[in-house]
Amino acid sequence: MPLSEHEQRLLAEIEHALYEENPKLAHAFRSTNPQSHYKRQIVKAALGLVVGITVLMAGLVVGKGGVTVAISVTGFLLMLASGVWALSSWKRMTGIGAVGDFEPGGDGTSAPRGRGSSGGFMNKLEERWRRRSEEQ
Repeated sequence: MPLSEHEQRLLAEIEHALYEENPKLAHAFRSTNPQSHYKRQIVKAALGLVVGITVLMAGLVVGKGGVTVAISVTGFLLMLASGVWALSSWKRMTGIGAVGDFEPGGDGTSAPRGRGSSGGFMNKLEERWRRRSEEQ
């Protein structure tokens, strides 16, 4: 939704006041791109994934016994954590899985937004059930 002229003027005044009050902070906010932050997180997670694979393989090569299993499990857990971190950063960077992707259904659950459907499958079933019970 676009801002009204009054809101745009207020926003410009606030921005101007911020530049006058603290120019370094204003420059830091203006030059920072949130997507670059998430890209750095994805790169760090990829490095963690590589380290996890290395630790897992090292655990398999080292020898036999309980130490080998502990090293291998640690490598696997590091891989898993890095993968989850990378996926969550990628989701935030691309906007997939945002709060507005689902809207609440009538029964408190979340239902995906339809492509122009008026009521949804569950609402239609509930309406049929009501009609049948009224007819009897």
